[in-house]
Amino acid sequence: MTTYDSAARRLSFVEEIHELIRFREFLRLLVNNSITTRYKRSVFGILWTLVNPLMTMAVLTFVFSEIFHSTTPYYPAYLLIGITFWNFFGQTTNQAVNSLVWGAGLLKRTYIPRSIFAVSALGNGVFNLFVSLIPLVAIMIFIGQPFYVTWVFFPFAILITMMFTLGVGLFISALAVQFTDVVDMYQLAIQILFWFTPIMYPKSVLPTNLSWLINLNPLYHILELFRVPIYNGWLPGPNTMIAAVGSSVLMLLIGWWFFTSRADKIVYRI
Repeated sequence: MTTYDSAARRLSFVEEIHELIRFREFLRLLVNNSITTRYKRSVFGILWTLVNPLMTMAVLTFVFSEIFHSTTPYYPAYLLIGITFWNFFGQTTNQAVNSLVWGAGLLKRTYIPRSIFAVSALGNGVFNLFVSLIPLVAIMIFIGQPFYVTWVFFPFAILITMMFTLGVGLFISALAVQFTDVVDMYQLAIQILFWFTPIMYPKSVLPTNLSWLINLNPLYHILELFRVPIYNGWLPGPNTMIAAVGSSVLMLLIGWWFFTSRADKIVYRI
């Protein structure tokens, strides 16, 4: 029987990746279990994943179209793309933190890669994301939103979004283990970020002197990768590409380094 000794090696980026590959079957089981657990005891099951964003879209469309008189063309599609993006980011990062706490008992009994829970949360989030595309496509057909060939860019946008989301999930998870208040602080931060990200409104409606605040938000640039090919029918500009890809790669590296450098200590702090 092989005994794992955390002092026998120094955890690194590459070693953690190798461990995830070695435990890939367990990772697959975690993802399957997360999906099954979420839907099997729900009255509406997977239907709720379809209905929830539609209900949110309907309310916000009424508020912004009828009350605030938004003139954005095909506004329901514009809004639902943003909601789909935000739900993926917010729910996945939150689940990354919760799943690490849920797996505390298992981590204390046996060795598994500490990052496996955040990666499994990402897998579950991707599944929900693709399910959420069903009502998006249905709404686009219903309101007459054109479908463009630039949809082929969408998988790349998802990949960049996944990188940023995993980086944030790992970083917040490692912080939350050390400081429990981080969970509440993150909930507040993500609510603030929601309003500073053009999900319900186009950036053009903001005063010129506030545009720089939006440009500092990496989620805005990643959202543009997500939204522009579907809604506008063109590829994101080079500045958007550089900002989105650069912030995602940087966030993933920071999150991965921060988490793995504390991975062996996590077991004793949970």
